[in-house]
Amino acid sequence: MAPIARFGLALEDFNAVIDGMVMDTEAEIRAPDWATLDLYCDRVASAVGRLSVRIFSVPEEQGRPLAHHLGRALQLTNILRDLDEDAGLGRLYLPREALAAAGIAETDPARAVLHPNIVAACTELVQRARSHFAEAGRIMDACPRATVRSPRLMAAVYRRILDDLAAQGFAAPRKRVRVAKARVLWAILRHGLF
Repeated sequence: MAPIARFGLALEDFNAVIDGMVMDTEAEIRAPDWATLDLYCDRVASAVGRLSVRIFSVPEEQGRPLAHHLGRALQLTNILRDLDEDAGLGRLYLPREALAAAGIAETDPARAVLHPNIVAACTELVQRARSHFAEAGRIMDACPRATVRSPRLMAAVYRRILDDLAAQGFAAPRKRVRVAKARVLWAILRHGLF
């Protein structure tokens, strides 16, 4: 309890994280609408960010929007990286609007991720993730450098994953994208020490 008081952590953010886990366990997530996907991203990623920025001492006026944008960027990247793994679990996080715009009516995860138009559905998520990364970067640029070392490191690694995913493409068969250890080390040296 002392850390909660010390850092001013909000109970609502802890509850949001639990609510995000509940979303994953109580119902199959299959092609949610954008609003539901955004709520999911808020609960499983941005809520963690809101707790973290308090511990990192990011100023409040930058902390909440940073958690909003970086959380969504990271989670959208996870969704794109884990298409096949999630489909194997009966989950499809790609929003129905993106699927429909790509001409995919299929919401069965295993079949949807093999659809030849999956690239178009994923491209919209790539664009949204990049927009969130860009906004998070602008916010971090306005923060004291020491307070955003960890967020910058996470952003650097995940932005690399997103770039590699986009370069590889989303047509099946897909290979799992990983960031080389040397790149992670470089990001740690660049954002963690200097």
